[in-house]
Amino acid sequence: MKEWNKLIVALDLDEKAEIFRVVKALAPKKVKFKIGSIAFTKFGPQLLKKIISRKIDIFLDLKLYDIPNTMKQTAAVIAGMGCWAFTVHIRAGQEALESVRDEVVRVCAAKKMRKPLILGVTELTSGEAAKAKVVELADQARIAGIDGVIASAQEASAIKAKFDNHLLVITPGIRNPKDDKGDQQRITTAQTAFYEGADYIVVGRPIISKKNYLKAAQEVLSA
Repeated sequence: MKEWNKLIVALDLDEKAEIFRVVKALAPKKVKFKIGSIAFTKFGPQLLKKIISRKIDIFLDLKLYDIPNTMKQTAAVIAGMGCWAFTVHIRAGQEALESVRDEVVRVCAAKKMRKPLILGVTELTSGEAAKAKVVELADQARIAGIDGVIASAQEASAIKAKFDNHLLVITPGIRNPKDDKGDQQRITTAQTAFYEGADYIVVGRPIISKKNYLKAAQEVLSA
């Protein structure tokens, strides 16, 4: 299944043993893993370092939103961890986004490390959002020179149409047709998201809530 390398599995779990069961089951497929506020708050940077040491790509989703200097310094720490990607809130403003971009470039050049992708959060998929507003936020990300945006499949095609290949689109809110949508509003299936232009999809509960993680992931990617 060619989309395995476009799948990011959200490790929104508070039990370390379960996190590593998911990683063990899916890492051979070369998927990427997202660590958000739940796992990071409980286990800290050591969890990231342990997974990254196994040559697995980690997407750190802390949605940085602060004054430019604080965001810049935090981004420097994240870059030094060796993450594949991390998130910032686009609403933090142009100065903050550009400070983050410049600091990440500087740190990675000095340490001779791979530069992580900087991904800007537009509107969360747990609520409704105007497509025009999401595209406007994506434009701010493009102007700031960051790598991509987090947006639902409902906005992915519009972002790709306007900005071509200048922005990656990472799409959460992925559900199979029979899945409970939970707290998600702007949802779609994986195949629809890819058709609309998503470069990567983020999937959590439809995979990690199941007993057979590999089978669940296969079902998500096939729908």
